[in-house]
Amino acid sequence: MSTPVLLTGGTVVDPERGTTTGQDVLVRDGKVAELGSVAAPEGAITLDVTGLVVGPGFVDLHSHVHSVAGQRLQAYDGVTTALDLEAGLIPVARAYTEAAQQGRPLHYGFSASWGGARAKVLLGTEPDATLETGLGVLGERGWQRGSSPRELADSLALIEHELGDGALGIGILLGYAPRLDPEEYLAVARLAAAANRPTYTHVRELVEADPTTPIDGSEEVVRAAAETGAAMHHCHVNSTSRRHVDRVLATLERSRAEGSRVTVEAYPYGAGATAVGAAFLEPARLGAWDIGPSSIVMLGTGERVRDERRLLELRADSPGAPCIIEFLDETDPLDAALLRRSLEHPDAMVASDAMPVYWPDGARDSREWPLPPGGSTHPRTAGTFLRALRMMVREQGAWSWPEAFRRCSYLPAQVLAETTDAVRGKGRLSVGADADLVVLDPDAVTDRATYADPTRPSYGVRHLLVDGHLVIRDGDLDTSAYTGRPVRA
Repeated sequence: MSTPVLLTGGTVVDPERGTTTGQDVLVRDGKVAELGSVAAPEGAITLDVTGLVVGPGFVDLHSHVHSVAGQRLQAYDGVTTALDLEAGLIPVARAYTEAAQQGRPLHYGFSASWGGARAKVLLGTEPDATLETGLGVLGERGWQRGSSPRELADSLALIEHELGDGALGIGILLGYAPRLDPEEYLAVARLAAAANRPTYTHVRELVEADPTTPIDGSEEVVRAAAETGAAMHHCHVNSTSRRHVDRVLATLERSRAEGSRVTVEAYPYGAGATAVGAAFLEPARLGAWDIGPSSIVMLGTGERVRDERRLLELRADSPGAPCIIEFLDETDPLDAALLRRSLEHPDAMVASDAMPVYWPDGARDSREWPLPPGGSTHPRTAGTFLRALRMMVREQGAWSWPEAFRRCSYLPAQVLAETTDAVRGKGRLSVGADADLVVLDPDAVTDRATYADPTRPSYGVRHLLVDGHLVIRDGDLDTSAYTGRPVRA
């Protein structure tokens, strides 16, 4: 039983109804208990939030942080539920157990890892429910190759077992095996449809960038959705589409108009992050991205790759090493407009693709707060959601507050709501909804993380409640709060 919390005088946003009202919010036992003019119950914590915006906490469908440190940065970005769905972890039972044992300030969950299942079947790699092992195999030629019928059957059986253990769908890193037979992707989509779980795809290369691709990456998602009836989520459309995003978004919208269950996400940055051994970072492929080796910066060391020879060395020596790839110039008005159009697209959701924090001594987590100096990551880990709000609400006026919460909270929850009881109360603010709430200063919300200082927390979250507990109060983090719960299908 948690102490009741009463938020008084705020502007309450319910994105499900598209409403903005002035009323109090009473939270009790992990739920929104009352709305309106509410008298404070005995013993309640009462917070005056006059002039502030109260809404459902953000649901991040694409977070790889898997750590207390990373989740605390996301808490200051307004996130209350952080899910790894694009890559997933394997075995998910172990991932859930270890997260529960370690404690998490935010809710957490995982998809079944298609990449991990292939690694076990094709390479004999024993899965250990870590992102590092998953990244480490992506550059392996043996992992990138096609499957025999027996191997495909074994991979699908392993994924089906993971779904039985509560995985939130199937995460498919198809962009890391770009020559794969499209029939394998269709087979995975058919499994997802039969299990009634979504897929979350990092698509293969677009035809504009690689005319020899077996199939255009975004067309492949559309085809699979139409042929199988599966719910297909297109991950980080900004980074996989780059300067072709208008065509891709039109393709996805056409599919939705025809009745397919296709959803899409974006993040507001012109640089991505991945393992340096990724297939699309082969030196010969960089021209398709309109970049060169010097557009790649290694996380941890800060090394900017000087030339093709050095890139080949890094790919050979440590293919799983994380790096940042600069694919758009955020200071260029035309490139900045491309980023905005990804976010402006109807029903596009915000998702971070948040990365772990890496320290020079090899540490991947810390319970110190503020975080120890020297941590490296992509700034999207700390700043995605409040950067999107700064751009789209404060500066551009493209989103109202109900629309902002719809894209950051309600729509992401709806991706999972059909198959996952644990999210049906999230993403909305009504009596009976989950008490995962964020209280924002509407005139101040902004990101502060930069590529040079990527662990600087965002600013503007005054209070954050997870399962009815105050993780952030008056801008201060409760370092004893480990109130995150598993989100499991």
